[in-house]
Amino acid sequence: MSTKDVYILAIESSCDDTSAAVLQNGKVLSNVVANQKIHEAYGGVVPELASRAHQQNIVPVVHQALTIANIDKKQLTAIAFTRGPGLMGSLLVGTSFAKSLSLGLNIPLIEVNHMQAHILAHFIEDEAQSIPKFPFLGMTISGGHTQIVLVKDHFDMEVIGETLDDAVGEAYDKSGKILGLTYPAGPIIDKLAREGNPKAFPFPKPKAPGLNFSFSGLKTAILYFVQKQVKENPNFIEENLVDICASIQYTIVNIIIDKLKKASKETGIKTIAIGGGVSANSAIRKALKDGEQKYGWTAHIPKFAYTTDNAAMIGIVGYLKYLQEDFVDASISASSRIKI
Repeated sequence: MSTKDVYILAIESSCDDTSAAVLQNGKVLSNVVANQKIHEAYGGVVPELASRAHQQNIVPVVHQALTIANIDKKQLTAIAFTRGPGLMGSLLVGTSFAKSLSLGLNIPLIEVNHMQAHILAHFIEDEAQSIPKFPFLGMTISGGHTQIVLVKDHFDMEVIGETLDDAVGEAYDKSGKILGLTYPAGPIIDKLAREGNPKAFPFPKPKAPGLNFSFSGLKTAILYFVQKQVKENPNFIEENLVDICASIQYTIVNIIIDKLKKASKETGIKTIAIGGGVSANSAIRKALKDGEQKYGWTAHIPKFAYTTDNAAMIGIVGYLKYLQEDFVDASISASSRIKI
């Protein structure tokens, strides 16, 4: 199939961000994200509120994406959308909209796996990032997922390690809650950690078999540690906040890098690409770059705009599937638990 002037409209609505993007072949013409601030008051995403906000946001977000891209909807070649995994109510909004628009314009519909998209975001043509060569190890780290994926081809992926309990993003957010930080706590801990001593408070690294992860034990250890210290000194958190954050971050980064080292050694693959919201974390990015010198890795780190949930990553998967004529019809339904 010809690759000339393929225009993909992509829609992402898996959690609490409504996003639409327009791609021309492999290049992003627009990538609009509407964040939902409403969840901050609840310390986490409230599914019912998320789906309502998607309903309010989706039409203006799609309109803005088309406007920024300077594309009329009649010029679109296909519609790509996130089918799952994610929150069911949120996914239904994006799925229904994509199906309706595809039918109305009489153009192909392409379903996208959100987890594949985080990895394939590296294939967006952008000077700010490099495209990995197959095979490579993809690591998806976000609020809901922690996975190591053996990527043999665009759509030939195998999960070789994953979290047995909490995702890494949850570990950050729950630690932040213990410290009285606002949601989402990950970026705040990252910022405060830069000013602290990472070895001030040694936290245990939970053991998980093989290439799997476990973060719930770390969260519990942090909780008990903080409770004990606050009992002795009510101002402990306030007086030691940067050191606590630095120590938490240091432990989490070590857990991730240790598993990547093990995965690289077992597979013999030294090309590593990270993705997902937590891949925006400065310490994880630095540790991965340091791995190039220490372990001979080739590290691929995504542009910040393609780390959190965004439609550009859905669009690149849509484009790659379009080239294979991998389309679905209107009978397709959202699925909250599909796997890679």
